[in-house]
Amino acid sequence: MIKDIIILGTGGNSVDILDAINEINSISIKFNCIGFLDDDISKKGSTIFGVEVLGSINQAKQFPNAYFVNGIGNTKNFTRKQEIIKRSLAQPHRFETIIHPSASVSSLSKIGKGSVIFQNVTVCSNVEIGMHVVILPNSIISHDVKIKNYSVIAGGVCISGGTIIGQSTYIGTNSSIRENLSIGNNCLIGMSSNVLSNAADNTIYFGNPAREKKIK
Repeated sequence: MIKDIIILGTGGNSVDILDAINEINSISIKFNCIGFLDDDISKKGSTIFGVEVLGSINQAKQFPNAYFVNGIGNTKNFTRKQEIIKRSLAQPHRFETIIHPSASVSSLSKIGKGSVIFQNVTVCSNVEIGMHVVILPNSIISHDVKIKNYSVIAGGVCISGGTIIGQSTYIGTNSSIRENLSIGNNCLIGMSSNVLSNAADNTIYFGNPAREKKIK
């Protein structure tokens, strides 16, 4: 069955999701991308690579037969991903998991609904990835890692074995996380950081070695 699918957001990640869908369809047609939804009303009616912006996210209920995938989640709004997805009012089973054909995902791993795995990502054995997680190109998720719901793993990240990444956390580009660590919920790890110790909830870490940034 070919599924109609709508992408939430029109930013770079959302366009990359469209590209991933096209790559999947080049092997075996599984999806018909019928549009984007974005809260910037000025974009309604415009097209992105031939795909129309249909309206705002809260209009998702107008497409009862469609499936969805979320592309929203950068360093400025990653902690609001859960709220943004809830505003669509779409049931969890109506979110699709998108895995780029070039990704290597172990059959011994688990990937949650609505998650997106981009080009050349490696997911090793016994990894558990929650719902609505995004893993950007060239990242390596080593054995026994757990990544909780709504988190974002940017490009070129290496997460070593046994580490736990909390909910709604953002791991910046080219960061490295040592084995068996715990990174809390709602954390931001700055780009190119080398994380050697646990990070508590609601903290910002960056540097080599990564240290907590004090928020005044």
